[in-house]
Amino acid sequence: MTDPSPARILHLSSTAVGPDVLRITVRGELDVDSAAEFQDAVTEHLAARSGLRALRVDCGGLVLCDSMGLSALLMVHRRTTALGVSLHLEERPPALDRLLAVTGTLDHLTAPPAAAASTPPSS
Repeated sequence: MTDPSPARILHLSSTAVGPDVLRITVRGELDVDSAAEFQDAVTEHLAARSGLRALRVDCGGLVLCDSMGLSALLMVHRRTTALGVSLHLEERPPALDRLLAVTGTLDHLTAPPAAAASTPPSS
């Protein structure tokens, strides 16, 4: 068995976009081998940043997302929703959009949170 190509290994980086917005950039494969690593990293970032209002996941470098990767995205969505943090999947490659559409999760993972839409702006 050969070692995986470096382009396929999951790489995550994070950048504070503002005081209450964090961007996590995902490169490589989000799959059975890396889903737990992704979830753990996101969970650590969420725990370390109180007052976070938005999590942006840049998927532009994602080369594969399998069913475990999808499960990880759904778990991250569940965690962000519970914390009142909006999740944005940005720069989604066509293959990810197809996976989300086929599984019926595209609107669930890409629609604005209902609570944010119904919450009046604070004065």
